[in-house]
Amino acid sequence: MAEATLFDRILNGTLPSHKVAEGELWYAFLDIFPRSRGHTLVIPKQSVRHISELSESMRNALFAGVVEVQEILSKHFETDDFTVCIHDGPLAGQEVPHVHVHIIPRQLGDGGSTLQAMWPNAPPMGGEVDHDSLHTLSMSLQGVES
Repeated sequence: MAEATLFDRILNGTLPSHKVAEGELWYAFLDIFPRSRGHTLVIPKQSVRHISELSESMRNALFAGVVEVQEILSKHFETDDFTVCIHDGPLAGQEVPHVHVHIIPRQLGDGGSTLQAMWPNAPPMGGEVDHDSLHTLSMSLQGVES
C-alpha cells in the first residue's frame, strides 16, 4: 500500500483542515499557504495523482464541487472571477501527489497575474500567428496526416 498523501491524511482526519464545502465524492478546504484570501483546494476523495485516473463520475463530481465552491466564494468575496488551476503531475508543478483544483478568488488590484506570467521566459504573446505549425500539430494530435 502506498504511503498516505497529505490530502489522504486530511480526508481521514489525521491532519486538520479548514472546510469550505463537501460532497459525496469531493472535499474542499482552505489552502494553508494561500496565494490570495479565500484560496481553496477541491480534492476528490479518491486518491490519484492524475485527472486521467479518475472515473468519469469522479471527474464530474469534482468539477461540480469546483462550481459549488466558486458560488460560495463568489458570495463571500463579491466576485465572479477566479483563477482555477490544476497541476496534473509533478512536472506540472504538483506538490502533493493527489489531484487537486486550486480556486483563487480574484479582485481588482489583488496582485495576481495571468498564465503568461507563469512562464516569464516564454516569448511574449502577440505578433504573427504560425497557423501552419498549429495546423500540423492539430492534425498530428488527431492522428491525421497533413
